[in-house]
Amino acid sequence: MKIMVAIKRVVDYAVKIRVKPDKTGVETQNVKMSMNPFCEIALEEALRIKESGLASEVVAVSMGTAQCVDTLRTGLAMGADRGIHVEATGALYPLSVAKLLKALVEVEKPGLLILGKQAIDDDCNQTGQMVAGLLGWPQGTFASKVVLDKENQVATVDREVDGGLETLSLDLPAVITTDLRLNQPRYATLPNIMKAKSKAIKKFTPQELNVEIKSDLEVVQVTEPPKRKAGVVVSSVDELLDKLKNEAHVI
Repeated sequence: MKIMVAIKRVVDYAVKIRVKPDKTGVETQNVKMSMNPFCEIALEEALRIKESGLASEVVAVSMGTAQCVDTLRTGLAMGADRGIHVEATGALYPLSVAKLLKALVEVEKPGLLILGKQAIDDDCNQTGQMVAGLLGWPQGTFASKVVLDKENQVATVDREVDGGLETLSLDLPAVITTDLRLNQPRYATLPNIMKAKSKAIKKFTPQELNVEIKSDLEVVQVTEPPKRKAGVVVSSVDELLDKLKNEAHVI
């Protein structure tokens, strides 16, 4: 079985985000970029499935500018067998990404598609659900545990919901999106980083996949959240209660 994993290049989680002066987006020039943390978890899970003998190949997919190849190389260094880069210069919104993934699935014929539940730059949490809908595949979102039954071609997924855990049984092929507690991603070792340089990365364009890139979304303005007001120190419980009641109006 082949597993396809979608990975995204985003601003590193440790970077303090700065909004552009014209408020059209966030600053990405001369900013450290890395693989989306949820995508790392998705790739790690695919690698663990392969290492357990339940999959034969892991293919990493990334979409965007030429710099996405660096993110793919990181995925290859972690252990992915090969990469696919869909080169696109404009903004890619969830529906466009889902359509591109659907086209790649039709080319690659994977038995399982794994994605992070969301990207930390836009927090959309839509792509996995959309691609499952386009493919007509069953989906298990927010997965905290994945167990494959290769013989019966079934995946059992424990997913995190508001009330606790929900267990789903999915017929393969299926789409799974990963949550934070599914696993702890590995670090790429130096030998694997060197090996990754010789692994194949196939390039596509949206036109080659017969996907028209367009969006029904328009970013009107990006602004920083309002700064929090400084706290105050109270000298007694009575003073605290007075402020909560008469100033904050929460009691």
